[in-house]
Amino acid sequence: MSDPGELDCLYPEIEPYESGMLLVGDGHRIYWEQSGNPEGKPVVFLHGGPGAGTSAWHRRFFDPEKYRIVLFDQRGCGRSTPHASEPHADMRFNTTWHLVADMELLRRNLGIDRWQVFGGSWGSALALAYAETHPGSVTELVLRGIFTLRRHELEWFYEGGASAIFPELWEEFIAPIPVLERSRMIEAYHRRLSDPDPAVHVPAAVAWSRWEASTLTLRPDRDLVAGMTEPAAATAFARIENHFFLHDGWFREQQLIDDAPNLRGIPAVIVQGRYDICTPIMTAWDLHRTWGEAELIVVDDAGHSASEPGIAAALVAATDRFAN
Repeated sequence: MSDPGELDCLYPEIEPYESGMLLVGDGHRIYWEQSGNPEGKPVVFLHGGPGAGTSAWHRRFFDPEKYRIVLFDQRGCGRSTPHASEPHADMRFNTTWHLVADMELLRRNLGIDRWQVFGGSWGSALALAYAETHPGSVTELVLRGIFTLRRHELEWFYEGGASAIFPELWEEFIAPIPVLERSRMIEAYHRRLSDPDPAVHVPAAVAWSRWEASTLTLRPDRDLVAGMTEPAAATAFARIENHFFLHDGWFREQQLIDDAPNLRGIPAVIVQGRYDICTPIMTAWDLHRTWGEAELIVVDDAGHSASEPGIAAALVAATDRFAN
C-alpha cells in the first residue's frame, strides 16, 4: 500500500523507540515494533492481506502522545522470517489460529495487560478472531473493510463476481489460468503459487496481486499497484492470501459473525467504504446487525483502502475518541 503522505488527517511520521524479533514457534520469527508514548494506551495494528506486512505510515492513525503503538508483521511477510517468497516456503504453520496465538504471546512479552485492536480488511478478520477468543484482552476494536472469509465473500472477489465491475482487470487476472481450470480460480492459482519454480510462481503472484491492488481504491492508484506487484512482496502476499482463502481462514462458515455476541461490552467502530469492491458492505452490515453495539460508519465516497481520505479520517476520529 502506498504511503498516503498527503493526508492531513494522519498524525506526523514517527520512528519506533523499540523493535525486535519474537520467536513464536514452528521456525517462525515475527518482527514487532513500538512507537509513540511508552506510557500511553496500548494499541496493536493488524495489517491486511494476509501477507501485506506493515508500513511506516500505519503508525500515523494514532496520537503518538497518547498511544503506545504496536505494529507487527504476521508470519511469512514483511520483516518476519522465514519469508513466504522463498521458493520452498512451508505454509503448514501459518494459519489464523497460529496468528491469534502469536498476538497473545506478543502481548504478554511486551507486558501489556489489555490493548486496543485495530485492523482492516484481513486485519478485521484477525481482529474479530482474536477478540472473540480473548475478549478480556481487548479494550476497544477499530475495524475497517470487514472481511470474514465466508464462501460467498471469497467467490465474489476471486471466482468472478467482481468481474461485473472490473471486466478488463478480470481478464488480466484469469489470463495465467487455462480455460478448463477457471471454474475454481483459487485452487488453480494455488497450484501455481505453490510451485517452487520462480518461472511459475512469480508471474502468478504478480497477476494475483495486481488484481487486488487495482481494485482497492475508488480511483486508480498506480503507486499502490506498483508497490504490491514488486516480485518478492507479491509472491509472499499472493501465497499467504491464497493459502488462507483455500482453507476458508480455518473458520466454520459464518463463524466470525455468529460469534460476535462474545464481543458484547467492547466499544467498537466499524468503518466501511460504500463502494468497497474487495470486501463489499454486505459483510459489514451483517456483522453490524448481529453486533448492534458496534457503531457502523459508512464512507460514501470511498472504496476499500485505508489510504482513501474519508476512510482514513474516520479511523483517526475513532482512535482519537478511544485515546483516553
